[in-house]
Amino acid sequence: MTDLFRGGCQCGAVRFEVTGTLGRPSVCHCRMCQKAFGNVFAPLVSVREASLTWTKDEPARFQSSNLVKRGFCPKCGTPLTYEAPDGVALAIGAFDHPQAIVPDIQYGVEGRIPWMDQVNDWPVRETMDDLEAAPFLDKLVSYQYPDES
Repeated sequence: MTDLFRGGCQCGAVRFEVTGTLGRPSVCHCRMCQKAFGNVFAPLVSVREASLTWTKDEPARFQSSNLVKRGFCPKCGTPLTYEAPDGVALAIGAFDHPQAIVPDIQYGVEGRIPWMDQVNDWPVRETMDDLEAAPFLDKLVSYQYPDES
């Protein structure tokens, strides 16, 4: 049986399907990945051993270095790809079921933000637990493209 994974951007303009076996899931802390994702690390999974098909529009690309392009949705800006000479990796958060793709290695640790070591020590709240501080949340309607089953 061939594995099938689907995903895409926030607005739904760019969608993909991956058939086959995913590569090793990772997070990268390097400064280039931080900037590309607008975050403190980039969760990625290689699809070089699988078949990637863009089922709607393809991402736009930014040449972030002499060897790497970064794909993103040209309409909503969602980061989608890391494209290097050895293959393509997709943003784990762009998959419809990202919880099924568990990173097991970290790269670029020279850029790791020191406070990441304490993130699991911080208090936690679900989104709707914060209504007192942000009362608008009870009126929030998502316009994001829905995850597919």
